[in-house]
Amino acid sequence: MTFTLKNNELHAENVALSKIAAEFNTPCYVYSKSALTQAFKSFEAGLIGANHLVCFAVKANPNIAILNLFAKLGAGFDIVSGGELARVLAAGGDPKKIVFSGVGKTADEMRDALNAGILCFNIESINELARLNDVASALGKVAPISLRVNPNVDAKTHPYISTGLKNNKFGVAFEDAIALYEKAASMHNIAVHGVDCHIGSQITELSPFLDALDKVLGLVDSLAEKSIVIEHIDVGGGVGITYSDETPPDFKTYTQAILQKLNGRNVKVLFEPGRALVGNAGVLLTRVEYLKPGESKNFCIVDAAMNDLMRPALYDAYHEIVAVKPRTGSAKVYEIVGPVCESGDFLGHDRALNLQEDDLLAIKSAGAYGMSMASNYNTRGRAAEIMVDSDKVHLIREREHITDLFLLEKIPE
Repeated sequence: MTFTLKNNELHAENVALSKIAAEFNTPCYVYSKSALTQAFKSFEAGLIGANHLVCFAVKANPNIAILNLFAKLGAGFDIVSGGELARVLAAGGDPKKIVFSGVGKTADEMRDALNAGILCFNIESINELARLNDVASALGKVAPISLRVNPNVDAKTHPYISTGLKNNKFGVAFEDAIALYEKAASMHNIAVHGVDCHIGSQITELSPFLDALDKVLGLVDSLAEKSIVIEHIDVGGGVGITYSDETPPDFKTYTQAILQKLNGRNVKVLFEPGRALVGNAGVLLTRVEYLKPGESKNFCIVDAAMNDLMRPALYDAYHEIVAVKPRTGSAKVYEIVGPVCESGDFLGHDRALNLQEDDLLAIKSAGAYGMSMASNYNTRGRAAEIMVDSDKVHLIREREHITDLFLLEKIPE
């Protein structure tokens, strides 16, 4: 196990979390290199012998040390902005393994991606397709594209992270896809390479993935009848992780089910896992500042806040919270909250813990959408990020200092 108790103290691999807190202060993110590596290798294990590419969804955790690790393991990358493109390239990622998703690509972002020579653009509207054709024409290039089709399949997840229904902003309506593919095939600076489908994230059932893929395969067959050949199918990402008691399909079950659907088809399959590779490879380490008893609730005020971990406030998401050095004796039920001036600044409701002020807590499953969604609200510097490799500790992002936060601001003369 990656984060385990040894001598009644929580460790990241072979390093005590209290040692990390003493050296780097709190709050801070702590990632396990072993957990990251094993997650990627486990995902790949079900794809041996298949024509495939696993593209890590950069938005889940864009730290360049993590991107570099995945690049060395052979990963491609799913990006949604020009900034993420720059990060992947800075981390040593292969541009020929990059797919560019997102509904609002600018002309400048398209230009940078074309010049970098990325694998594919996942197109999400007819106007985006027209813009990309114009940008590619001006550069004298041909842009490789997939259409992101919206299969109107319910991912059975939180509505904020569901992306495959008709009322979502993502993708091209399924009934419009053939006409748009025909339009793309007629454009001089567009080359049709694939079809893309991503229905959401934190999906814990297999059936939505397979239902969506059935619709995609029907589309591929219809396109073949019109002499539009699809070289790759991008099945997106979205496999969930266990935050508390969820039971998502394991990687091998998921990938083998996808490959079985593709059996006999001469296509490459692309996957875009994000949270599944990094979520349980990281914790947010925080210190108890105050214990505040109340008439109806007891509050544990810690030095991490909603600006460090937005998911609880944004989605009412659950993260397990444990003491780094568990105490014996009776526990009290606490609201775990931060110092940010918002009633929505909570990290956990109704947690039974035996605590004293200055104790360290570890907020689990924080490797995905933690630091990547962090902000400077209340003029709070973003946390440091640490990677542990066995008994070695690496600072992979320094803590922001207060003066860093207004360096770009100017007082008019």
